[in-house]
Amino acid sequence: MSPRQYKVLKILAYSGRTLEVNEISGALGLRREDLMRDIAELENKGLLIVQRSVFKKPVLTDEGKEVIEKGLPEERVHRFMYRCIDKPVPKFLECVAEQSGLDHRMARIGLQHLVRNGCLRIIEGFVRIGDEKKCFGALEEAAWIRSALLEVSRGGEITDKMISILRRRKLIQVERVTRIAVEPIPDLKSLIERGLIKPFEVTTVITPGMAEKLDELYIKEFDLSIEPPKPKPARLNAYMEFLDMVREILVSMGFEEVKGPHVELEFWNFDALFQPQDHPAREIHDTFFVDTDFRGHLPEELLERARSVHERSWKYKWNPLRALRPVLRSQTTAVSVRTIYERGEGEYRAFSLDRVFRPETLDAKHAMEFYQLDGIIVGRNVNLKHLLAFFKEFVAALGIKEVWFKPGYFPFTEPSVEGFIKHPSLGWIEALPGGVFRPEVMEILGAPGVKAIAWGIGIDRLAMAVLGIDDIRDLFTSDLQLLRNLPEPIIPFFVRKTSARDVEVVSIPK
Repeated sequence: MSPRQYKVLKILAYSGRTLEVNEISGALGLRREDLMRDIAELENKGLLIVQRSVFKKPVLTDEGKEVIEKGLPEERVHRFMYRCIDKPVPKFLECVAEQSGLDHRMARIGLQHLVRNGCLRIIEGFVRIGDEKKCFGALEEAAWIRSALLEVSRGGEITDKMISILRRRKLIQVERVTRIAVEPIPDLKSLIERGLIKPFEVTTVITPGMAEKLDELYIKEFDLSIEPPKPKPARLNAYMEFLDMVREILVSMGFEEVKGPHVELEFWNFDALFQPQDHPAREIHDTFFVDTDFRGHLPEELLERARSVHERSWKYKWNPLRALRPVLRSQTTAVSVRTIYERGEGEYRAFSLDRVFRPETLDAKHAMEFYQLDGIIVGRNVNLKHLLAFFKEFVAALGIKEVWFKPGYFPFTEPSVEGFIKHPSLGWIEALPGGVFRPEVMEILGAPGVKAIAWGIGIDRLAMAVLGIDDIRDLFTSDLQLLRNLPEPIIPFFVRKTSARDVEVVSIPK
């Protein structure tokens, strides 16, 4: 064998233990990747045993690095809160941001954590001192978080619970790392000492000038008994398979799929949903606007109904020209309200499963472009109970057995609810928002005689739970190895193993 392979075997034999490839390459002064071919050849010769494992490694985000250097937002807010106390929330945030150097968003995060811990209270819009003893608890919790971040920065290990906390706060991200370890065969040391394994200069390329010296060379042989690697056959993308299965589930529940345009008018995306034109969600930080002078066209009677409802309820001057501006739709609820407008009063079920667009920060649970499952059940007697029953049936069909609900708020539904599902590694994640369309929405759409329950499910998050993925970016990855290894989405609905009776609606987690 080659001198380098011989050195690898000697290091293994005399270490007497399993070594990682990184340890061997470090001892030889080589890069890890330079040894991989030698390791594979020695494994084929039966001289060593290779162990491969995949583990998750936490890595600091830029925000995490800043926390190590400057402290958590709640710590920085606490340092200056006494200078800014007894002010309205906006003034308090301005004051703290100016004193601490935090931007407005981070100052708000710090305030939220101190309020959650009871250190501060918000009374009638003013920030007041809470229980000062609880401030010490908040600072102690922050110290634990910082010590965990320091451990991550040193390459140490932290608990799964702490990983979940740090990921939720966007202080770390988790990367998949493949660990390759090499174990010597039991008699390897004996083979070397008895001279049965020796190093030779191995010739891998023959040139015309070597013809007369072939007998003197040790030429590397081809081992034709070893099967060459076989490429894996093509398969459907696991996420696309999942979406198709979701469609089949909903069709089996009596729903019809409807479609709508990706570039939508503000009217259908916002105004028809009774969202006032000065709502923050209609600003550039939450919506993608199309750079054009184009304005859409809608029937006068529809615009007049919208104007009347908005001005009567919100007490402002409604601008029809703004409602006709194009945007990239931020929710497939735009398709649902189009459907109600077209079909009017009646009893029907419809859903839309398609892409929406929002200027989010890309992380493990958010993306700028993602799929949303929107749906409606329209009738004279539908109510919130029907919505909760639908959610239970739907998650049961996906094999999800734990869900909890809490009251929610959306501008266009009342009552509203937010449903959470249990992800295997991320814990509780919000995935099931919905409610009953407000009477004003139905009036604008020309269907005041019926009610509609509606939802906008984060289907990407449900896919993460079903496929066992803990990073939303993996659903859209171009990494062929990862795509090949994604599990086939076998949903219990199709083998009739799970029913709504198996779904546990748990109490609100603390």
